[in-house]
Amino acid sequence: MVLPDKLKQNLITRAKSLGFDICKITPASLSDDIGSKLETAIELNRHATMEWMETTLERRKTPTAMWSEAKTAIMLGMNYGPDSDPLETLEQKSKATISVYARNRDYHDIIKGKLKTLASWLASQTSEDVKVFVDTAPLMEKPLAKQAGLGWQGKHTNLVSREFGSWLFLGSILTKAELFADEPETDHCGSCQSCLDICPTNAFPAPYQLDANRCISYLTIEHDGAIPIEFREPMGNRIYGCDDCLAVCPWNKYAQETAQMKLKARGDLLAPDLQELAQLDDKNFRAKFSGSPIKRIGRDKFLRNVMIAVGNSQDDTLKTLALKNIKDENPLVRGASIWALSRLEDQQSFANIRMKELDSETDKTVRDEWNRHA
Repeated sequence: MVLPDKLKQNLITRAKSLGFDICKITPASLSDDIGSKLETAIELNRHATMEWMETTLERRKTPTAMWSEAKTAIMLGMNYGPDSDPLETLEQKSKATISVYARNRDYHDIIKGKLKTLASWLASQTSEDVKVFVDTAPLMEKPLAKQAGLGWQGKHTNLVSREFGSWLFLGSILTKAELFADEPETDHCGSCQSCLDICPTNAFPAPYQLDANRCISYLTIEHDGAIPIEFREPMGNRIYGCDDCLAVCPWNKYAQETAQMKLKARGDLLAPDLQELAQLDDKNFRAKFSGSPIKRIGRDKFLRNVMIAVGNSQDDTLKTLALKNIKDENPLVRGASIWALSRLEDQQSFANIRMKELDSETDKTVRDEWNRHA
């Protein structure tokens, strides 16, 4: 039985009182073509090293494959719009650019507590089971959000909203209760392909397709190894994530700054100095990024990214940091520091340093990095 529309209105009111900016309803199922597209992307290895996407493929195709009794998906969005253009810091080469979503508290922690509060209320009203999700389960939230009417998936595959532009965090509640569904949103990209054109690494094989192997967000966050050579220069000073395809979207003219204080950028993460970041040891890294999503990648991967930015900085004053970090305990940091040093030092000075340091290097990957820049 479909429950009264009044319950749905009360649900929306409660969601907004908790800080969600939009709440819409859709059936807890997705069309077969959504799952087929995901399967094709995995067959083409566009998920890169994110093996969890392949191992959870069948459960990921539709919500009922994960929870067969689910009837309704309640899709919620929280605006995290920035107060300035995220692309501005890309020109400040001695500074670091951090993705908008990671400039303060971890949104998973912020949203999950609010979802649980809302889901508990819904369960008390319907006497039906509920489950909450924030980007940590095999649930395709963006197709569900499009189906519910929160927005549409643009040519960059991310959700776009006519009201909030590119800046919506998504949360989901699945329930056995049946509620009146909202209408899906239609695609409003038209002939625009700004998001495709701006990508520094050409990560979009075609509109509405993403190859994670080439995506700076993947490379700086999910990828565990050395950054492939071809992507290092295009990374610029992006040390955690990349907002280019999001920030350039024309629909951002309707975007608003977030009202959530914990999602507003911390002053020290808006455009931090590479000089400071390149000197972080594990203790200070953990302290600086406590409560931040950046903390989860760990100090070594973070320093790897920072040293790539140092190499792209064209700032001679950062040479001493590159020289210092070629002796770091972690080979990822050492390898990236060697590349940075090769970009900042003149050819003869680099050759002299290489000859001095190479004999003491035992890690084959790092030795190869030295020899690559001989």
